[in-house]
Amino acid sequence: MTEAYIYDAVRTPRGKGRKDGALHEVTAARLSAQVLNALKERNGLSGHAVEDVIWGNVTQVMEQGGCLARTAVLASDLDESIPGLAINRFCASGMEAVNLAANQVKGGAGEAYIAGGVEMMGRVPMGSDGAAIAVDPSIAMDTYFVPQGISADIIATEYGFSRDDADSLAVESQNRAAAAWKAKRFAKSIIEVQDQNGLTILDHDEYMRPGTDMQTLGALNASFQAMGEVMPGFDAVAKLKYPHLERINHIHHAGNSSGIVDGAAGVLIGSKEFGEKWGLKPRARIRQTCKIGTDPTIMLTGPVPATQKILADSGMSISDIDLFEVNEAFAAVVLRFQQAFDVDPALVNVNGGAIAMGHPLGATGAIIIGTLLDELERTGKEVGLATLCIASGMGAATIIERV
Repeated sequence: MTEAYIYDAVRTPRGKGRKDGALHEVTAARLSAQVLNALKERNGLSGHAVEDVIWGNVTQVMEQGGCLARTAVLASDLDESIPGLAINRFCASGMEAVNLAANQVKGGAGEAYIAGGVEMMGRVPMGSDGAAIAVDPSIAMDTYFVPQGISADIIATEYGFSRDDADSLAVESQNRAAAAWKAKRFAKSIIEVQDQNGLTILDHDEYMRPGTDMQTLGALNASFQAMGEVMPGFDAVAKLKYPHLERINHIHHAGNSSGIVDGAAGVLIGSKEFGEKWGLKPRARIRQTCKIGTDPTIMLTGPVPATQKILADSGMSISDIDLFEVNEAFAAVVLRFQQAFDVDPALVNVNGGAIAMGHPLGATGAIIIGTLLDELERTGKEVGLATLCIASGMGAATIIERV
């Protein structure tokens, strides 16, 4: 089977996902086009060099609808002969795009792809596309649907994580992100976002809150307690599914959950022959990919079974992994991953994560793969695993090996 290699990975800075955010005036198509152009220019490619663009985005309505991948191609400097495939696996959409592209290359369906994703959460609000699992009572009742924040609090309750545990992880994420930016660890992959006049409008992750401490976070109210305990009473739904839980411990809030942001990321994936053709040196080999379905109520435990599956499929053990990127959708997600595998926290999200820098839904999977690659190169380590929890109960993972 043909090997699939990562030749380059870039991302935009993440802007605050609201009207006063730096990227608010940029559309998803235009931001995506800047990522596509950067990969083309940085690697000296012609406009027809890749087989396809596979692009993840979660809220596929309005300006993010209508096969955004193809729109982004047409807005970019790639040739119109390049098609586009828009995909949605919720928070893992960007990772799934990369994994799908890698497996297409491995199967001989084209020499190279650009894969990644985008989400402009300040322009196209999360949930504005509707979701049958949430709005169709017949499905919601059968699946014991609760919002993700309740799911995160169920994880905290089930596995014994306290508010201090979650807040401590959040403070560490902020500290690590600030240190990474100060040390310019993201410089290799960050592309500045420019306006139509070529002027830079954002060159750093805008959402970060350096100096966040336990006292600051301790002053915040739990975000999901009211929806759990009062109306519509999602705690009662959770206890129908998990009757052994006497009560739900609500520990999550805005400071220990992922930030709502705008952003995009892309990865250039190709065969050995593709690299030789264009004079490019591979940076990493995509060693294994996986996806899995999980309990749709607790919903966010997917990184654990996804990691178990990908290790089994690749014949590896957790000790074979040098670094981990586990998306910080909520603090309890990362705490559960570390608990399940007894992983040293110093090896997980070395440069901070979505709690500090934000989680642009459709882009995050591609972002953390790029971040993982950069850190493997910086530290001289060999093998990394990236994984995400996914809405409605799924998980995805990717193992990369530095070349």
